[in-house]
Amino acid sequence: MSPRRNRPPGAGQMPPPRVTGDRYGLERSESWQGEPWVVRQVSGSAATKHYRCPGCDQEIPPGLPHVVAWAQDGAVDDRRHWHRACWNARDRRTTRVQRSRNAPRY
Repeated sequence: MSPRRNRPPGAGQMPPPRVTGDRYGLERSESWQGEPWVVRQVSGSAATKHYRCPGCDQEIPPGLPHVVAWAQDGAVDDRRHWHRACWNARDRRTTRVQRSRNAPRY
């Protein structure tokens, strides 16, 4: 029979590494229209509110992964939530968003 252990299980092991970064994802920098932009990918589990995409003027529901982007020199209030496809197609879009006939006017 072996002797009884007096220490809790896992006491001699190393703790798991801490993730340094916030829960919303890692930031990267991109250049758009000649100025640097900060872009952050938001996972579906971190998306908890409704947002309006400036690219297509449609709503981003909670739980949908999307992109948050803002000018690097801008304020935090200048952040905009985009669909990933809309952010990738931002150079191909016109300046005026074309709405369907039944789309609500906000």
